[in-house]
Amino acid sequence: MLHVRSIWNGAISFGLVSIPIKLVNATENRSISFRQIHTEDGGRIRYRKVCELEDREVTQAEIGKGYEDADGTIIPITDEDLSHLPLPTAKTIEIVAFVPADRIDPLQMDSAYYLAAGGAPAAKPYTLLREALKRSQKVAIAKYALRGRERLGMLRVVEDAIAMHGLLWPDEVRAPEGVAPDTHVTVNDKELDLADALMDTLGEIELDELHDAYREALEEVVAAKAAGEAPPETPEPAKAGKVLDLMAALENSVRAAKVSRGEEPAEPKAAAQVRRLPERKTSRAAPKQAAGKKSTATKKTAAKKTASAKKSTAKTAQGAKKTAAKSTAKKTTAKKTTAKKATPRKRTA
Repeated sequence: MLHVRSIWNGAISFGLVSIPIKLVNATENRSISFRQIHTEDGGRIRYRKVCELEDREVTQAEIGKGYEDADGTIIPITDEDLSHLPLPTAKTIEIVAFVPADRIDPLQMDSAYYLAAGGAPAAKPYTLLREALKRSQKVAIAKYALRGRERLGMLRVVEDAIAMHGLLWPDEVRAPEGVAPDTHVTVNDKELDLADALMDTLGEIELDELHDAYREALEEVVAAKAAGEAPPETPEPAKAGKVLDLMAALENSVRAAKVSRGEEPAEPKAAAQVRRLPERKTSRAAPKQAAGKKSTATKKTAAKKTASAKKSTAKTAQGAKKTAAKSTAKKTTAKKTTAKKATPRKRTA
C-alpha cells in the first residue's frame, strides 16, 4: 500500500471529529491493452486535438470546457465559474448517516477505494471510526467530491482498513421495467427441486480460485508472436445442445456437475441434443440374482401351501362324507325304531 499513489487527499468528517486521510484505488485493471497501428508498416496511430474552426492542432493549455446546448450552441464554462459552486465536500468525506449494509442496493455500487490514515495524528480517530463500524455492524453513508462533481459513498471495514465504495445516486439507477419476460410462465415444484439440486451440486467455491483464462491465453499469444513462433491452437468450445425440455436440461446439468466432481462416472458419449435421462435403476446385477432366488423360493412356498390346501380340502371332504354317512345311518335306524314302535301289539283274552 505504501507504493500506491493517492488520488485524493482530504479528511473524514465524523461529527466534530476530523480524520485526515488519503484516497487510494482498491482495485486495478489487469486486462491487456492494445495500440492502434498502421497495418502496412506498423506505425502508431495517434489522435490529435484539432480545432474545427481553424483546422489546426492545439495544445492542452488552449483547451477548456464547454456545455453543448440542445440547439448545438457551445456555452464556455471556466474553472472560475465552477469555483463558485456550493461544494462543501470539496476536500471532505462527510458522513451523513449509518445504515445496515443490506439497505444498499448492489446496483448502486461503483468504484472502490481504500482510505489510508494521513499520518500519526489520524491513527486514533481512524481506529475509533473503524471499531465503531465493526461493533455497530453498519456502514456509513457519506458525500464527497471527486473529479469536479459531488458523489455518494459507502464506508465499510475490510480487515483492519476502512474502504469506501462510490455509489450511484438513486436517480441514476434505472428501474427494471420491460426486462422480465412478459409471457406468463408457471414453474412447478419438480422443476424447482431440480434447480435446487443443481445449486447444491455446484456448491460453493473460493473466489481466489477463479482466474481470467482469456487474459492468460492472450498473454501466450503475445509471447509466441514476440518469439517468432506460431500462436497456440485454441480448442473449439463444445457446442451447446438445443434445449428441448427444461426438465431434461436441469437433469443433464445435475449429472454433468456430479461427473465434474467425480461423484458419478462420465458417460461414453454426450448426447447431441438435450433429452430426458432414462430412469435410474434401483438395483444392480447381484441384487437381481438375489431377487430371482427369492422369487423362486416364494414360488416353492406357494406351491407347498397350495398342496397343503388341497390335502386339507380332501380331508375335509372325506370327513364330510363320513359325517353324512353316519347321519344317514342314524336316520335309517331311527326310522326302523319308529316303525317297530308303531306296530300294535296283540292283546290276549
